[in-house]
Amino acid sequence: MAPPTAVPALFTQAVASLRAVQTRPEIELEEAPAPQRLAPFAHAVNASVLRDDDEIATGRLILLHDPAGHEAWQGTLRLVTYVNATLEPEMGTDPLLPAVGWSWLTDALAEQGARSVAIGGTVTQTFSTRFGDLAGPAPDAEIEIRASWTALDGHLDRHLRAWTTLLASTAGLPPPGVARLPARDQGAPRT
Repeated sequence: MAPPTAVPALFTQAVASLRAVQTRPEIELEEAPAPQRLAPFAHAVNASVLRDDDEIATGRLILLHDPAGHEAWQGTLRLVTYVNATLEPEMGTDPLLPAVGWSWLTDALAEQGARSVAIGGTVTQTFSTRFGDLAGPAPDAEIEIRASWTALDGHLDRHLRAWTTLLASTAGLPPPGVARLPARDQGAPRT
């Protein structure tokens, strides 16, 4: 693919709208190198979700733009994401988790008014138990969401806010304005 000579205004507007979004304090965003072979223009953002300085979820959002359009995309602006989070072990075995994880994305897009078409993806849940020389702490559970969708306009701020809502849901963060209750000390007397 030959490098294009001029950056289209739609792509410039889309990137500017992504950069303008302010996120909640637990979510850190950082621009990252974007893949160069998927579309003539690309922009990428990495995310870390932190709780008490521990990274509890990560994500990557890639904006692809092909001014000529792409039949499978049904448009010219495609967003591709990968989100991964560690879960409480009992959540990791819930058979409804994939459907719930997918609804976190679709509901967030709808709530933000992020108009899109051609949405598709996968939700993977894993549950790992260590044995032998790797034996250690309690079993690990994770969720991984991979998805892509086509934005219907260059105002991607709504799409980024929906994506950060997905990150927060996946990480188990409470809704904005709701405080997380501290874990109860098992040895403390009840009052």
